[in-house]
Amino acid sequence: MKTENDLTLESVFKQIDASWEEEVDFLQKICQFPSTLGNEAPVQHFIADFLEKEMGLAVSKVIPDPEKLSSHPGYSESDWSYDERPVVIGEYRSEGKKKGKSVIFQGHIDVVSPEPVSFWKHDPWGAEIVGNKMYGRGAADMKSGVAAMIFALKAVRDAGIKLSSDVMIKTVTEEECTGNGALAAIEEGFKADVALIPEPLGQKGLIAQVGVIWVRVKVKGLGAHTERADKAVNSIIESYKMINALLDFEKALNSQEKHKDFTDHPHPYNINIGKIHSGDWPSTVPSECIVEARVGFPPGVKPQDLKDDLKAYLLAAAQKDEWLSENPPEISFYGFHAEGFSIDPNQELFDVLNDAHMVTEEKPLEFFSFTATTDARFYNLYYGIPATCYGPTGGALHAPNEWVDLESVKRVTKTYAAFLLKWCGYSGKVIEE
Repeated sequence: MKTENDLTLESVFKQIDASWEEEVDFLQKICQFPSTLGNEAPVQHFIADFLEKEMGLAVSKVIPDPEKLSSHPGYSESDWSYDERPVVIGEYRSEGKKKGKSVIFQGHIDVVSPEPVSFWKHDPWGAEIVGNKMYGRGAADMKSGVAAMIFALKAVRDAGIKLSSDVMIKTVTEEECTGNGALAAIEEGFKADVALIPEPLGQKGLIAQVGVIWVRVKVKGLGAHTERADKAVNSIIESYKMINALLDFEKALNSQEKHKDFTDHPHPYNINIGKIHSGDWPSTVPSECIVEARVGFPPGVKPQDLKDDLKAYLLAAAQKDEWLSENPPEISFYGFHAEGFSIDPNQELFDVLNDAHMVTEEKPLEFFSFTATTDARFYNLYYGIPATCYGPTGGALHAPNEWVDLESVKRVTKTYAAFLLKWCGYSGKVIEE
């Protein structure tokens, strides 16, 4: 015999099924906004209007203020402006006595560049559906999760159920480069008992992630016309020595005893040479070369300590070279200043998430340690708010032809809804026979 809770959950799941086409349409629309760094405002205003007009949530917008945030240990220094680039917060405020606990659902709407677009078989901003996959930049990472978290709350409310505790829907900027959007919203007081972030981890629960920094290495050369290149110093060629030093540092990181949550991973700490710029004319020996890289490192290591170690390592490598010892590279840091973390899965957040996961997947929740960073670090490290990531299944993240499995999006929407009912508590059930 079905319990009242079973019948209530069924009514919510029916609502998700009934509104599935609307959810897919919403996902397509937000994927069609090219919300790369600096271009997030249009999709943020679209989402804010939806939360306010379609869902009746109280909506706030926060503009990150670097001056206010700069003293925070989780702040990442940036080279760009935050003007007209809001973080959006929609609040469901429960009435009467709080019977459950509050939750934040937080997704990022910034995406990385799709270039080179010529490598794509599908329009990166087209949100094209082929079979059960939707293709597009950000379809998996992580606008599908944004759609799931919004429509989970919408389904609960459309089923006539009143949650007994507050829910916040946050869509943040700069998860892909600083995390300052998430940090700004928390610093403005938008907090809850736990946070769930719908990263596309294939419906696994995040329990650890590495730290990440970005480094910029500026190498000097001795420019000249090509006719006297043998007497010049080519900064591009000199930069190879710093690139090799970065890769040697990566080997050193991975040769150390691994953090307990990454013992089964063969190579958890990756250094990626992500950008290189030099020269402006084929017949001119370039005088300067700039290399930018992303550096991963173990949980428990402070970003500043890693920066200090890396800078010393690179300068020591430069001292072994005739040119670089006399013309040392300029080493600076910007973007990610992200500490890693490890969280104990033996707590209520994961117990309730496991129960919700079991409802849709019919198997226990698996845990995952991530060799990248997410905004979950802010909640876990600085505010005592347990946070994890759990989201749909997708592929080709940061690569051509990114895709998300739409069936997994629907299942995640149902998992989130089941989580809301159990975590927040509820009343005012509308049950259809």
